[in-house]
Parts: sequence; C-alpha cells; structure tokens
Amino acid sequence: MKIDDLYYQNVQATTGYNSNASKAAAVDKAAQEQNKDAVNAVDKKNSQANTDRVEFSKDTKVTNKMSDAERASLVQSLKADLDNQMARFTNMMTQMFQKQGITGVSAQGDDMWRRIASGNFTVDAQTKAEAQQAISEDGYWGVKQTSQRIFDFAYALAGDNPEKMKEMQAAVEKGFEEATKSWGKSLPSISQETHSAIGDLFDSYYEKAGVSK
Repeated sequence: MKIDDLYYQNVQATTGYNSNASKAAAVDKAAQEQNKDAVNAVDKKNSQANTDRVEFSKDTKVTNKMSDAERASLVQSLKADLDNQMARFTNMMTQMFQKQGITGVSAQGDDMWRRIASGNFTVDAQTKAEAQQAISEDGYWGVKQTSQRIFDFAYALAGDNPEKMKEMQAAVEKGFEEATKSWGKSLPSISQETHSAIGDLFDSYYEKAGVSK
C-alpha cells in the first residue's frame, strides 16, 4: 500500500465519523434521552466482541530514536491497527445501510463516503454514541489521535530525515486533496482541524530539527 493511501484512509475515516455525528445531532429530545442511555452502555460495555460495532484502541507513540527494524515494526503495527479500525467501521456502516434498505454502496470506492456526506440516512442512538466517542478529543478518530497517527507514519517512514519528512508532508497534502474529491465537497470541520494539527506537528519537527520547511 502506498503512503498516500495510508494517509487517505485516515482522512476518509475521520470525515465518515464526523458525518455520522452531525447527522445524528438532528434527532429530537426523546432520541437524545435514549442516547444518554446508549452512552452509559458504551462506557460500561464488556469485553465481548461485537462485529457490528467499532472498537477504539489507543494510538502508538513514536519515540525519538528507533532502529530500522523498530521503525518497520511500528509502521506495520500502525497499519494493522488502522486496517482493523477501518474494517470495523465499513462493516458497521454497510450493515446500517442494509438495515435501512440502502443497497449498492461499496466500501471499496467513493460510494460509501459520498453516501455518508449526503446525510441521507438515519443513525440509531448506539451508533451515535460510539461516533461521538470516536471523534471526541481523545477518541481514535478525533483530531489529536488522528493527526498524531498520521505524523507517526511519516516519522517512522522518513527515518528522522528532514528532507524525507518534507516528502511525507507533501503526501499528506495529496491525501487531503484526494479525500476532498471523494467526499464531493469541502471536508467537515473536524477534518480541517486535523489537517491543521498535522501541519503544526510537522512545523514543530522542523523547528526542533533546525531546518526550514
């Protein structure tokens, strides 16, 4: 998988969850009360696997000095975690669409993302609760974790080489451009905030490395 695709997956997934939460915000007061119960259920959920729901893991942090083997291991770990989260997300969305009689939506192309962007579907309280948790400040798809995860990919692949880091940042920019095309319009605010946060992480790296952008 190309590095552009890895960044693209991060950006796409972030936009998808944000649309869920935005659409769900339109429910009436009765649904909001139901959602409170769902949030409590999420907080108290047991460890039993549920393939129709997304589980959110904590992200791996990059250390300052790593060997080539450690970097390769980190990349594989980050990719495996992302692939797992993406599989759970697309499975959840596909099943939700099917339950609502929405067919012909493929998770492999742009169909799913454009459907999510359209907002032409409803979200149950449980899905809303998990989406809100996922895009929260410390959630897996929130600004903090997503921006750090993308930067971690870049850092691990670049091997702490400033020039390669610039190439990685260019790949990030391309990823956001491609995600915008798939989304079909301007990306949601959470994605734009993530984009900005990634830029800040790169700026901080360049400053500490004593190099210009």
